[in-house]
Order: sequence, then structure tokens, then C-alpha cells
Amino acid sequence: MVEVEVANRSGAAVDEQAAVELVREVLAAEGIDEGEVGLVFVLPEEARELKREHLGVDEVPDVLAFPIDGGEALPDGVPRHVGDLVVCPDVVRDHWREPLIHGTLHLVGYDHGDQMAAREDALRR
Repeated sequence: MVEVEVANRSGAAVDEQAAVELVREVLAAEGIDEGEVGLVFVLPEEARELKREHLGVDEVPDVLAFPIDGGEALPDGVPRHVGDLVVCPDVVRDHWREPLIHGTLHLVGYDHGDQMAAREDALRR
């Protein structure tokens, strides 16, 4: 099973269990059923700082993805840490499913484009 470690530093009420289930669902659809994912909900200031620091863009994102092992093949016995997701509830509000699907796909190696859009469409259903 994919273990999802959740931290909510945003102060917002978040349906953490639904978010965890969605991350697991997306990863299962991509063939990943074991490993770890970090899922952090943050305030806009922290999200902006992370995007500026890691991507050089000064704006508040809805979601940031930091892949670690992603979907890469790992040697036997090495635990998989898929990566970490950072979500800003102030940006996504009640529309968190699409950004979370998007970010999770980034964790397993998808880049923006037609292939990612097709996977997002398939997973929204």
C-alpha cells in the first residue's frame, strides 16, 4: 500500500482522507501500489516561497510536486519514496481534485502536454 504522510500547516479545514485516497488512486492507475508520498497543505506565503525557490517563479501555485523515486525501477529491497506534494488550500478552495491529480502525475514523470492531459481526463472520470 502507498503510505501518504499528511501535514496540514494551512490552518484550513481539509478533507485529508479524501486527498489521501485520490493520491493512492492515481498512483494505482500508474502501476504504483507501494511506497510513500508526503502531502503537505500550506499557506500561500509558503507555497509562493517554495515555487520561487525551486522553480524561479514568484507566484502562489495551487500544487507543487517534488518527485523523488517517481515510477522508476528500484533495486530489490529499496523502499520507494514517490515524492512530495504541496497544496495551497487558499488557491484550490473546493476544487482540489484536479490539482492533486495533476501534481501526482508529475510525481511519476509526466510533464505538461498532450499525454498528461489525456491521463488527467481519464482519471477525472
